[in-house]
Amino acid sequence: MDIPGGRRTQGERDAITIEIGYALCSAVFAAAVLFGAVAGPAYLFGPPPGVRGLLIGSGTVLAVVVFLARVVSVLVRFDRGDQPSQPGRTNPDS
Repeated sequence: MDIPGGRRTQGERDAITIEIGYALCSAVFAAAVLFGAVAGPAYLFGPPPGVRGLLIGSGTVLAVVVFLARVVSVLVRFDRGDQPSQPGRTNPDS
């Protein structure tokens, strides 16, 4: 999608906008699921304050890391053009 010295078409700009939205939404979902899995027991079972803080803190850190990794991986994959050429197809020759 890199056009040296040229302008992007409206379709290319729309594709980038949709890909950014997908990256953000899927990253929020993945981070929320991970945070719930790690920190959820702290809210459900009422462990001692030290354990509760550890679960919530580690859940927060892991959720942030997963969020950033997901956004970067989706956008890098899009920039490299590792997308199917036709919807529903995994290989251009299929």
